[in-house]
Amino acid sequence: MCRIAQQSDPVHELPSVRHNPADRPFEAVPPTQNWRQISRLERSLADLTVELNRLKLRNPILVASGTFGYAKEATAFVDFSQLGGIIPKTVTLLPREGNPPPRTVETSCGLLNSIGLDNDGIDTFIEKHVDYLTSLDCPIIANVAGHNAEEFVVLAEKLNAFPQLAGVELNMSCPNVSGGVDFATNPDMTRAVISAVREKCRLPIIAKLTPNVTNIVDIAAAAAEGGADAVTLINTLMGVAINWRRRKPILGNVFGGLSGPAIKPVALRIVCQVAKAVDIPIIGVGGIQNIDDVMEFLVAGASAVQIGTASFYSPGLSSRLPAELNDLLDAEGAASVNDIVGTLQYPEATPAACATK
Repeated sequence: MCRIAQQSDPVHELPSVRHNPADRPFEAVPPTQNWRQISRLERSLADLTVELNRLKLRNPILVASGTFGYAKEATAFVDFSQLGGIIPKTVTLLPREGNPPPRTVETSCGLLNSIGLDNDGIDTFIEKHVDYLTSLDCPIIANVAGHNAEEFVVLAEKLNAFPQLAGVELNMSCPNVSGGVDFATNPDMTRAVISAVREKCRLPIIAKLTPNVTNIVDIAAAAAEGGADAVTLINTLMGVAINWRRRKPILGNVFGGLSGPAIKPVALRIVCQVAKAVDIPIIGVGGIQNIDDVMEFLVAGASAVQIGTASFYSPGLSSRLPAELNDLLDAEGAASVNDIVGTLQYPEATPAACATK
């Protein structure tokens, strides 16, 4: 049975207590830094580091944009030092108020959102958030969205002044924003935007692609040709929720982006397709709730993953997963996480759709 957040789900964890050998008083430590987790990480021989072309991460577990705020909101639940990276909420050139409410609705095995990229704009992001974010013991990958190619370039140029950032993720296809162009639905536009950004920005570039296309392999290939260091697969699926008794849509913007466990099979299918057809590192995202989900994406061909909707109902999950990944790799006899990436064994007569569409 599929489940996401319920009223009874705990969102707070009590701190554990450890003894200080220097005879100092007992001290509380964050729940994700208890002695069991620390000892697992210290004794593990598995190498969790991943390289996504120019982007190097200490482990493959990241948190997805739009589900983690600007990280301050997660301080009580997450040990940032355990994460492979943080991707804050999307930033646009000018402030955006977002879409009218209601903006979210829970669905069977998922969450439908129509936030509409509500944010204060790039200048406020730089003024109020960059210093804090880059002070954390964790790589920070900024996420930006533009209404046109020129805006993407301006955003990238502004962020280029902050080499302490680990990279930039281009949100090229937010499904619940009107007034702009879904660049990632067209190979030529995808290639042109990434190429223009790459020319002006020294930071590693990730292209976040939409599943709402006929052939995402062509889009991913265009992203690689444009100079993207990696692609994030996938953004949310377009959906709608209806109150049939009132004969009205539930979301204020009518349509929204579906995320959560319901989209995991779609995300895995797309990771498989792109991994088989395009030579570019993949960051998999879509419905990850536990370490088995992480392993499925890695075996399918993703070099890293992002935790999204699960952060809402299990906020400490992302910082627990690296230790769990260590344990599984040890159990599998893998010296490195890279040893299991793309190891899915296809039957000899693989359906054509698995490789091309």
